[in-house]
Amino acid sequence: MRLLVVVALLLPLPAAAQSLVVDGLDEPVEVLRDPWGINHIYADTEHDLFFAQGYLAAKDRLFQFEVWRRQATGTVAELLGPRELERDIGTRLFRFRGDIVAEMNHYHPRGAAIITAFVDGVNAYVAEVRANPEMLPLEFRLLDTVPKPWTPEVVISRHQGLLGNIEYELDYGRAVAAAGPEAVLKVAGFGPGTPDIALDPAIDDAALSADILRLYEAYRRPIRFEPEDLAEGFRGSREAWERLAAAMPLPEEDLENIGSNNWVVSGARSVSGYPMMANDPHRTLATPSLRYWAHLVGPGWDVIGGGEPEIPGISIGHNEYGAWGLTVFQTDGEDLYVYETHPEDPLRYRYRDGWESMSVIADTVRVRGAAPVVVEHRYTRHGPVVHQEGTTAYAVRAAWLEIGGSPYLASLRMNQARNWEEFREACEWSHIPGENMVWAGRDGTIGWQAVGIAPVRPNWSGLVPVPGDGRYEWDGYLPIREKPHSVDPPEGWIATANNELVPDVLIYGLLSYENNDQKALDF
Repeated sequence: MRLLVVVALLLPLPAAAQSLVVDGLDEPVEVLRDPWGINHIYADTEHDLFFAQGYLAAKDRLFQFEVWRRQATGTVAELLGPRELERDIGTRLFRFRGDIVAEMNHYHPRGAAIITAFVDGVNAYVAEVRANPEMLPLEFRLLDTVPKPWTPEVVISRHQGLLGNIEYELDYGRAVAAAGPEAVLKVAGFGPGTPDIALDPAIDDAALSADILRLYEAYRRPIRFEPEDLAEGFRGSREAWERLAAAMPLPEEDLENIGSNNWVVSGARSVSGYPMMANDPHRTLATPSLRYWAHLVGPGWDVIGGGEPEIPGISIGHNEYGAWGLTVFQTDGEDLYVYETHPEDPLRYRYRDGWESMSVIADTVRVRGAAPVVVEHRYTRHGPVVHQEGTTAYAVRAAWLEIGGSPYLASLRMNQARNWEEFREACEWSHIPGENMVWAGRDGTIGWQAVGIAPVRPNWSGLVPVPGDGRYEWDGYLPIREKPHSVDPPEGWIATANNELVPDVLIYGLLSYENNDQKALDF
């Protein structure tokens, strides 16, 4: 049990210090909280640094942390009832089920220790609040609930990432079925190059109109609260709620036009003589914010910037040696597979010259105000089965279900990079999302490296559903160093804005034919 000393810098007023006794720290930790609410954490051990980051982030954003935990674990229906059942089923269907220690150590050589320390810090604050209910933020009282403990599986969840394009691929398939590939190519704007988007004759065109991705879409949608979710004394009238909702409609996030931008310029083009970096990642504006700033100082760490509050480290920021930023680099890491299933056994599907059996995991989902629901999660060799009807099944193959698919966590390696080569080596571990990482080094180096796990498709574009009978298989992944990159270009600057950055010499289908101008099709 050690002291965590928080000094609030209330400039121009005198600083106000507060000492907290927190069980789980190895040594005392000092925190300077500046006038903008940013915690500057100074710790003597790496464990304490990330324990304190988790503790303080949970203290600042406890309800946001609880919503994240429920989304990550598929327990939203416990809180909000039957309308969230499909979300929880989808979340559990797409849960990472690999080696959790190998998963955590992908993001940093000491990833398991770092993530565990962060989770322990979160849980230290959760335990503190549960023991002192008067500390509960208003949202918990409105919903008549309390926060629950975390596990490392919550941190490595993929639920909130910019994951892929599977919904568009189904749209393209439906459009090709309705109008033919030539008509779709005329309006789709694919590029660079002209992909083959003809449907395999084994695909039943009419069957593509079914609600195939219902569970995937439920898993990915944001949570919305309704009056009936509130405890009785807080509800008010449905009419008042709807008037308020009409006055402040929730925006639809337009993923095709997120339009993030970043740029770096060399010292030859700056007054100071040092490189400059700027980054504007266009993500949803919300309360609480998607972003959370922190400054982490400990043995081997001195890094400041922003990230998502529920993960350790800094996603976008700078250390003593350089600054980095990101924008989306569209990388196609998802495919929809269509299977013929056995007429007498729906758990068997045709693969190559025989039949394979799906693996099945039984699960029970608790639902507020209703009986628990028992479900079966089904998996083919390619991934989770999202829809099954008659003698046809559909599964999503997702590169982000591989080890290393948790969004932004590989930035832990970037946080300690001391030069361009170390930063580029750290980029090799950044699988999700596909991003343009730019670097401005104190030594004068500027660079760009596209990151993101990119399946190699030897014989198809990846833009439309394909049979899962073994004729359309991935041949591993493109090494990240072979994705587009540049260092110290002669023009003295680099800029990206989700734009088309794939040179014609690349094998286009390894990355994506979809640029930022791409729209979903409606035929």
